[in-house]
Amino acid sequence: MNFDDILCHIGGFGRFQKTLYVWICLPQIFLAFHMLVSVFTGAVPPHLCRSTRPSAAAPAFSNFSLVAVPDGRPDLSCTFSLNHSDSETTNRQPTGRCQGGWDYSTETFKSTVVTEWDLVCDSATMNNVGSSIYMFGLLVGAAVFGSLADKYGRRTIILVNLATQAVFGVGAAFAPNFYIYTAFRFMVGTSVSGVIINAFVLGTEWTGSKHRMLAGIITDYFFGVGYILLAAVAYLIRDWRKLQLTISAPGFLFIFYVWVLPKSARWLMANDRKEEAWELIQKAAHMNGQPLAKDLEMCKGHENTEKTEVKKKHSCIDLLRTPKMRKQSLIVFYLWFVNVLVYYGLSLNISDFGMNIYLTQMVFGLVEMPARTITLFTLNRSRKISQLAFLAVGGTACLLTVFIPSDLSVIKSVLAIIGKFGITASLSIIYVYSAEVFPTVIRQNGIGMGSMCARTGGVLAPMMYLLRNISPHAPMVLCGVCPLLGSALTLLLPETANKPLPDTIEDIEGTTLSEEDGGVRPIIYAFKLGGLCFGSTQRNVEEIKILTR
Repeated sequence: MNFDDILCHIGGFGRFQKTLYVWICLPQIFLAFHMLVSVFTGAVPPHLCRSTRPSAAAPAFSNFSLVAVPDGRPDLSCTFSLNHSDSETTNRQPTGRCQGGWDYSTETFKSTVVTEWDLVCDSATMNNVGSSIYMFGLLVGAAVFGSLADKYGRRTIILVNLATQAVFGVGAAFAPNFYIYTAFRFMVGTSVSGVIINAFVLGTEWTGSKHRMLAGIITDYFFGVGYILLAAVAYLIRDWRKLQLTISAPGFLFIFYVWVLPKSARWLMANDRKEEAWELIQKAAHMNGQPLAKDLEMCKGHENTEKTEVKKKHSCIDLLRTPKMRKQSLIVFYLWFVNVLVYYGLSLNISDFGMNIYLTQMVFGLVEMPARTITLFTLNRSRKISQLAFLAVGGTACLLTVFIPSDLSVIKSVLAIIGKFGITASLSIIYVYSAEVFPTVIRQNGIGMGSMCARTGGVLAPMMYLLRNISPHAPMVLCGVCPLLGSALTLLLPETANKPLPDTIEDIEGTTLSEEDGGVRPIIYAFKLGGLCFGSTQRNVEEIKILTR
């Protein structure tokens, strides 16, 4: 009797599992806060070179209109007129670099990290780099805490990361300079990844196979709730330090998880801690109203099953060793990359669409709900058509924003929202689709590599907006063209809906393979991600979806 059989006897989604998911879902709200708070704390308000003010005592707030409107004088943000003229004519006069600092509009934000440390003009790149470093923290956290959880247990790593998140989140609110702030945000990023991954894994390992998809959607919805609530919190708190403190300090309340969060019985059994596992199973059976007599052969049977599962090992090399597998793998890796690149490219730069930033944030959060729900209905008909259709919708909408004049901000925002809807739905589909494209023997290898490509997209997303220095439309062109290319590439993938899953590489290639077929050599070993690239069997395929959040 293996653990899935045990869950069938005690209930795969009874009172015990529902209570567990309450504990798992609550942190998701705060994880969304940390993931997206830079939209507000890193916002760049209209600013003027201090030397352009008519007098040192006059605030000259009316002059912010010169840099805030499309047909104004954006050059005044970083330069000043050498003759000290504030003329609003379009005639350009001799200018010099700003040396006396900047005045910032406080109409929308009382303060941000940009206004605190003057991250504008020559230093503007640092703001984007800081966001990318946070995203890099997510990648590091996925790699480090994924493997540590296999060694020390899901519960332990969750508790450690909740504490880390609270400590460094609060620390970031008191950072004396941008470098320490960025370092603290990096640590928050690693802890966010550690919580997301292992909370989902813990829930998956306690949930019956029939309910795992539903359970995953529940966690996604709570992340969406956090997305929406952040808009309200940021609207009420316009000072970045107070906002950072507000979203971080409640993390200390999770200390009670020490007493309520259970360990993973599946992990305990896999690590030969059978007595502890049995106590938890008995507790779960009692809470679910399904008492279970002790089966002395249970642990032995599970142990034998585990040994059988790891008997034959495969590596990431097999993803690229043969022609068809190579083509499908590279396409899927690109789909992971582009989905996350555009998802966070849109989510972190909502101020570019011209509407109220708080309203746009709320709508972007609301659109997550129907986008994730609609895939439940389309996936049953066709994985392939669903994937390419939503990519096409997202890419086309983003590309169309380029042709909308800046003064039609409502239309531009509506198109961006449609683009966000398409990309969110596409991102939900790639979890399922990629799991079915890869054969069983290398499925986790493939999804592990895919999730690493996704994280790379997340790291590059904030940097993408540096392309505005080349053209103001460049970021949205990229957000449009990349998904459209992905949509076209999806045509080369097989349809997997209502078809048996491939078990071996031979099932993909349709022929018997020799050991030397393909010729790709071990160039991929450097890409180990939390044990996922080398045939780890302790996680289920469904667990990998949270690596890209």
